[in-house]
Amino acid sequence: MMLLFWVAFIAVGSWWFHGYLETQRNPNAHLVNAVSGAEEPIVLERNRSGHFIATGRINDEPVEFLLDTGATYVAVSTALAERLELEPAGSAWFNTANGRVRGELTWLEEVSLGGFSATGVRGSISPGLEGDVALLGMSFLNRFNIEIRDARMILRPAQQTRGDE
Repeated sequence: MMLLFWVAFIAVGSWWFHGYLETQRNPNAHLVNAVSGAEEPIVLERNRSGHFIATGRINDEPVEFLLDTGATYVAVSTALAERLELEPAGSAWFNTANGRVRGELTWLEEVSLGGFSATGVRGSISPGLEGDVALLGMSFLNRFNIEIRDARMILRPAQQTRGDE
């Protein structure tokens, strides 16, 4: 009976600790479930590495985004493009942190984050990216007024004016 207790204790502790670590890595995972059409600002928290990571959707599939105001397009890896069944629409050269690389341009039917959706978003398929994390670049973020304060990024739809705080 004591052995069963310790096995259960370790299992529950491991499950809790995994959830805690995941929250530290992506504190904005809850945004994937936001209702579309919201006009409220989206408030993102930095993760413990100092990045803004959030879970949103591309073509109604959940995708983890790394928000990158230096990226021109929403950039996805080749593997993620295959999973999302994205069609290449021409090749292009991209200047990245790792140098100049050749990739493919594509169109994303819909990109959503925190209840805000955009259709017909320009994207790129970048062979230098790995895994299932996409860079959420300016082809989506240019629809927002972006404000960074301390450990928060606040995204307001561009047509919405900011009131006195």
